[in-house]
Amino acid sequence: MRWPAELRHPLVVLAALTYAVLFLNRRYFHWPLPAVINAHLSDALALPVILALALAFFRRLYFQQLAFTLPLSWVISAWLVLSLWFEMLLPALQPDKATGDPLDVVAYALGGLVFWHWLNRPARS
Repeated sequence: MRWPAELRHPLVVLAALTYAVLFLNRRYFHWPLPAVINAHLSDALALPVILALALAFFRRLYFQQLAFTLPLSWVISAWLVLSLWFEMLLPALQPDKATGDPLDVVAYALGGLVFWHWLNRPARS
């Protein structure tokens, strides 16, 4: 079985691999990285990966149309949900484990823009 085209897109593959490396570094390797990369890059990569997974799902299992693209309102909604959950609610519920950062909200927005501009295209048949 082949992976869906949305998940084979070079930007999605690069984002997922980079996210995995950042996760492994944060958990196990502890290589010193510049603060902006350590703090915000994984947030910028989250929406392109999440929304590419959602796009593949909706194209094949729900709408069953390869020409389907996510509406802008869905991309904005995903940005709002991630921003509210990870930057407001989670830090309020677990202040010892999570910290809210307004720059993370900007990073999520940049990831949403990357998805909207380069990844949210009708599939080629």
